[in-house]
Amino acid sequence: MTIARVVVDAPLAQPLEYALPEALQAAAQIGSCCVVPLGRRQVSGIVVALTHSATVDQARLRAVLRVVDEVAPLDANWLALTAFSGTYYQHCWGEVAVPALPPALRTPPGPRFLASLQRLRQREVGAGHAATDGAAQPAFALNAEQCTAVEAIDAAVGFAPHLLHGVTGSGKTEVYLEAAARRLARDPRAQVLLLVPEINLTPQFEARLRARFPHAGVAVLHSGLPAAERSAQWLAAHEGRARLVLGTRLAVFASLPQLALIVVDEEHDASFKAGDGVRYSARDLAIKRAQLARVPVVLGSATPAIETWAQAQRGRYVLLRLAARAGGGAQGQVQVRMIDTREDPPQQGLTQAVRTALQAALARGEQALVFINRRGYAPVIACEGCGWVSQCVRCSTFAAYHKGDGTLRCHHCGWQARVPRACPTCGNVDLRAVGHGTQRIEEALADVLPGARIARLDRDSTRKRHAARDALDAVHAGETDVLVGTQMIAKGHDFQRVTLVAVLNADAQLVAPDFRAPERLFATLLQVAGRAGRSGRASEVLVQTRYPTHPLLAALAAGDYVGFANQQLAERESAQLPPFVHQALLTTEARVMAHALGVLGAARDAAGDAGVVRLFDPVPMPLERLAGMHRAQLLVESRQRAALQAFLVGWLAQVARIAAEHRPRVRWQIEVDPQQI
Repeated sequence: MTIARVVVDAPLAQPLEYALPEALQAAAQIGSCCVVPLGRRQVSGIVVALTHSATVDQARLRAVLRVVDEVAPLDANWLALTAFSGTYYQHCWGEVAVPALPPALRTPPGPRFLASLQRLRQREVGAGHAATDGAAQPAFALNAEQCTAVEAIDAAVGFAPHLLHGVTGSGKTEVYLEAAARRLARDPRAQVLLLVPEINLTPQFEARLRARFPHAGVAVLHSGLPAAERSAQWLAAHEGRARLVLGTRLAVFASLPQLALIVVDEEHDASFKAGDGVRYSARDLAIKRAQLARVPVVLGSATPAIETWAQAQRGRYVLLRLAARAGGGAQGQVQVRMIDTREDPPQQGLTQAVRTALQAALARGEQALVFINRRGYAPVIACEGCGWVSQCVRCSTFAAYHKGDGTLRCHHCGWQARVPRACPTCGNVDLRAVGHGTQRIEEALADVLPGARIARLDRDSTRKRHAARDALDAVHAGETDVLVGTQMIAKGHDFQRVTLVAVLNADAQLVAPDFRAPERLFATLLQVAGRAGRSGRASEVLVQTRYPTHPLLAALAAGDYVGFANQQLAERESAQLPPFVHQALLTTEARVMAHALGVLGAARDAAGDAGVVRLFDPVPMPLERLAGMHRAQLLVESRQRAALQAFLVGWLAQVARIAAEHRPRVRWQIEVDPQQI
């Protein structure tokens, strides 16, 4: 009897074994998608092994119901990547592999599956995103630094991680495109994977790819696509019709049988880390995938993650530098200036220096960006009589005021309610909006700049499909004078007319408790500052702050990432923080905080003497209550990654038993290499 070992999307430590009927044996291969019975259900699975021996009585085995031979099997490297991901992030193989399939393959095929598949294959790759007239756009002339970087990447044989550290505007994208072009030219079947951190960065990047490679086929993969389109794009990559795959973090699991190069743009970005389910890092898995496929991987950033920088300093990654802005004359044109808000107090959120600079920029016919990393009109509504403030009823945080529809909203759980007419505590009708968000700054800008074309880009303004793309297109076309927004305006955009960037409310992260907060703040500020000066004209970045002499802001003004990163590395080494230790975070959720802490306490006691692995005391999470659930955390760390992994395997089995036996039930989750503690 032929036995198929199959992984399914269920918390099962080992693949399940099924008898493979004789009629299906010719179609079944390792990597084939299939349909199998699981309990009373029929579910999709992936064949990961074929054997003639079973670990249980063969008479008890249920049979594979169908092999989906209409789709070619997944290759060995893809299976190895998903298996590694499950092991490293402490989840079951099937919990990674099956959700990584496109929607069309994640559920058992129906009677019209073949017809549906044919329609998906007939879709034009990348349809509906970017157009090209069929003629390849000529490559830009590369400068000496770019040529050196391309040559180094092109000369790499086998697995070779490269860190492309280039200042904003230095032409990292051109290096990516030229490196990709050489790989594609060398092998007519070669494929290239390009990862970006956010969906709104894909249209601009896709347009450049399709213009440069009009006949190569460009597939785009991200969570914002409809199910049918995502399936069509995935199939195009899986079947080799798309030779370039562009996507957000989920694209790291795209099937690319002829993978020749991986590029991770803005590799430092926290969006590459999944926030729920299997909490994987797409950047780290891209490196692992390159290792499995024996191909080069390029990590690009103006502000590399401190962990990535450490690897380059240790010589494990090849460091490639782009110190000058592309175009030569643009270098040195951007001046960063701190505006001391103690001497120039903001009115409506804007200092007089920023107001004057905005008016001058628009008078010259130039564009400006105003960055404030807060959505809504104001972070909170307060009563001047008794001190009541608007809070989410489900979370331990404030509810922000959204003036457009007169609601209070929680930006964590989504709860919303109408703004009360009077204070719920004392009845005072004098309620005041405290602080500034993007909506309030947009309103202030309309007062300061009458007649100016002002647009806002944040999560609220881009709820409709293509809204972000349309807003950015308007900026590129010169139809917007001032763009105000959150981090969505800070990353990767090539604004040719922007000569002024104003940064508001930068101080909040200077005092954040997370040890990664300075790194994130420096990256955000340097990225948003990098949106200016791309035209070669003199440009200015104004940062409103109460702490103009802070070392982080001094490094920002000097554009000194290297000094900042080395200082951060020294601090982390002395404090024994990542990358000098490896961490995992166990979190629990319960209706009562005592229950969440109780499970963590029992889990810590069950660990006993963990040797080189250290367990900290259970504590509430900084956002203690979320969506009505109280949350707690327990940090585990070790200087040895292998020791931490070995400890987690046995310990998490005990955690599962403790949580299952606890009444009432407590939900738990493990995150390896947590990015927020």
